Formats: sequence, C-alpha cells, structure tokens
Amino acid sequence: MNKPFAGVFAPIVTPFTAADEVDEGALRRNVTRWMKTPLTGVVVLGSNGEAPQLDDLEADRVIDVVRAEVPSNRPLIAGTGRESTRATIAATRRAARAGVNAALVRTPSFFKAQMTTDLLVRHYTEVADAAPIPVLLYNVTMFTGVNLQPDAVERLSGHPNIVGLKESGSDIGQLAEHVSRTPDDFTVFAGSATTLYHALCAGCDGAVLALAMLLPEECVRMRDLVTARRLDDALTLQRRLLPIAKSVGTAYGVAALKAALDVKGYEGGLPRPPLRPAPQTVIDTVTRQLQELAAFIPEPART
Repeated sequence: MNKPFAGVFAPIVTPFTAADEVDEGALRRNVTRWMKTPLTGVVVLGSNGEAPQLDDLEADRVIDVVRAEVPSNRPLIAGTGRESTRATIAATRRAARAGVNAALVRTPSFFKAQMTTDLLVRHYTEVADAAPIPVLLYNVTMFTGVNLQPDAVERLSGHPNIVGLKESGSDIGQLAEHVSRTPDDFTVFAGSATTLYHALCAGCDGAVLALAMLLPEECVRMRDLVTARRLDDALTLQRRLLPIAKSVGTAYGVAALKAALDVKGYEGGLPRPPLRPAPQTVIDTVTRQLQELAAFIPEPART
C-alpha cells in the first residue's frame, strides 16, 4: 500500500513583524528547528499559517522560504485553496513550480449555501485534473462553515490525482466513514489534536496538527503507540496533551498558538490584524499547561 504522505505534519505558522510584514528570518529558523524533529514534514499556508490573510505574492514567497529549509527527502505540503476554481488551479500550479510535493485545498466557502456535494466534486475534480502535483482535500468546517461530506470524499477518492484528506473536525463517526469509504491507498489525516487518539484508532493514517509545532515528538509518539496497539499508553498521553491541545485549537486559536511557540523557544511572531496578540491571561494559561506537561514528558535534547 503506497501512502507517500502518511505520517505527522506540522501546519506551520507565518510569523509577522511589528510592521505587519512576513518575518522571513523567524520562519527560516523555525523550519530549521522542526526539521531536526521526527515530523514527517510540514504544511505551509494552512489555517494556522493565516493563509487567508496573505496576498498571492506573500504566499508564494512564504512557500519559497520554507522550501529552501525543507530537505528534499521531507515532504512539503502547501495550502492552495482559493474561492474560485480558476484561482485555486493557478495557486496550485505556482506551488508546484516552487517545488511543493502536494497541495492542500480547502473548500470554497463564501457562497457556502451553494456548496453542494455535486458542486464540490466538480470543483475538486477540475483542480485535480489541472494540478501537476497530488491534491489533498481539506475539510475545515470550523472556519469555512462548509462540511465536505463522506459522499463527496468517497466520489473524489477515485480520482488518480486526489490522494488524501485532512479532516479538521472532531466528529469521529465522520472520520471513520472517510476511512471506510475510501480506497486503501487514500490517506486520511486527523486535524484535531483533542481527538487524535480516537482518530488514529478509527484508522487515520496520520495527522496535521497545530500541536505538532509545539510537541512534535509527542505527536509522533502518539501515532507510534496506536500503531503498536499500546492503547493504554496512547490514551494516557492523549489525556496529558488535551489541555494544551484545546488552548491552541478551539479555545484561543492562532494567537495562543503563537504565544505558546514563543514559550517553547520558537518564534511565533505576531498575528496579522485584524487578529490581535494573545492577552496575558491566555499567555499565562498556555505557559502553565506546557510547564505541567513537561513534568510528565521530559524536554527533548536540543541539537
């Protein structure tokens, strides 16, 4: 069974300076450090990368910066979803020219009431037909308000250039349907660290997690434990990861994630307005959660 993108990926942040410019130096330093961890690879320009906040020139430049720091034997996935099929194809082709290994394509959402299964199948089919690199579907209903249903995923999974799905919801029933209704060589990624254990038990092939930026070793270990059927150990790890997973996910979002990265010695940078930096109460919360977690899980040695 060939699943070249199975594993654990970090959907990396885009650091911004106080002048609201992409901080390329911080981005490079972060990626260099992530490449010293057991992560399978990274995803650039996803939700945590504030992709909708960047114009096309900035987005293309971010891809170039990250590609230069990711070794050729580590996969780089880029978010290329746009509101129109035409713009999505154009962004995917630019990403391919920049050396990206696969495109992660979110559902269009502005006209969400019209985003039927048939329309989404046509959109993704046209993108995949035109894309020079493999396409991964991206269902992130919490932001788009559009849910890519299992019927659509099943139909699209038969396309030779659509190789997988990132499901960012916590509906394990829907995840299980995605797994059971798609071919064995179709990769299904979990996108929520709060239900990572359950998603892996349901058959997910890996994960794309904000938490993997902060705790890459632990997220990879979770997958390894479930694969080895050490389920008690995996469930214990899930329970310990849950507080910080909730804080940098649904509770406080990108601002908290960037603050937590700062606590861990990365360079989160500022979020781009209209998003604002995390308030001190949130910074205190994530700091405490990371400190409590460190009491159970030793900090890996820096290289």
